[in-house]
Amino acid sequence: MSTRIAFLKGHGTENDFVIVPDPENAIDLPPAAVAALCDRRAGIGGDGVLHVVRSAAHPEAKALAPEAEWFMDYRNGDGSIAEMCGNGVRVFARYLLHAGHVTEGDLAVATRGGVKKVHIDKDGDVTVGMGSARLPEGDVTVSVGEHSWPARNVNMGNPHAVAFVDDLADAGDLLSAPPFSPASAYPHGVNVEFVVDRGPRHVAMRVHERGSGETRSCGTGACAVAVAAARRDGADPAVTGTPATYTVDVPGGTLVITERPDGEIEMTGPAVIVAEGEIDAKWLENAGR
Repeated sequence: MSTRIAFLKGHGTENDFVIVPDPENAIDLPPAAVAALCDRRAGIGGDGVLHVVRSAAHPEAKALAPEAEWFMDYRNGDGSIAEMCGNGVRVFARYLLHAGHVTEGDLAVATRGGVKKVHIDKDGDVTVGMGSARLPEGDVTVSVGEHSWPARNVNMGNPHAVAFVDDLADAGDLLSAPPFSPASAYPHGVNVEFVVDRGPRHVAMRVHERGSGETRSCGTGACAVAVAAARRDGADPAVTGTPATYTVDVPGGTLVITERPDGEIEMTGPAVIVAEGEIDAKWLENAGR
């Protein structure tokens, strides 16, 4: 390992990431090292790490290499592995454009949640084909303090519990994961979204992301919220035959989510690269111990 490791910092609606380019998968990133990088005082700071690897060089993505050259090896802020991150995919695509690996237009990105189709617009926005949602059966409840709400169980390649509330302040400080029941609904934890209405097909949300705490935005969460809102509003595209588009305000900005009659969900929003620098390799090695 060289003495310096390149990194970039980027965000999508203020969901921020440390980007580590590593095309040949040569950098060891154990959970402790990832958590150290994401530490906002002792590290660089971020909600997660985007480890940029060629699919052919990563054992988990090698089979996807014919479909997508690049693999988003995404890690949560605590170092745990996540299946997908919607804002992360947009920032990942923005990095690939920034580095000259791709051009504006269409590309494919491999993730643990499958291959995602991405479109980089000339105006700077990035649209991601997020796949379709699964809606597991069974009642779910989430709680904050003495208050509890029914929640819609939505899986976007990662698990979500969507609760509609009267006021976003009802979610509390979201420093710790809101309790949920039954425990069997989410054996590996869950992202919890609290949602209020702002107008027709327009909602606002706060989210506790599994492994990261409250974040300024969550792309898969915004998709889950739009799906849950469409079912609540009687606007399920599979039933109506017409697409359902929701504007979803997050603390860090706004995302536009469209669900089509075939179930495909598209998310559009900004993605920004804000800085580049170098990590001391010795520090990272020690942080990973």
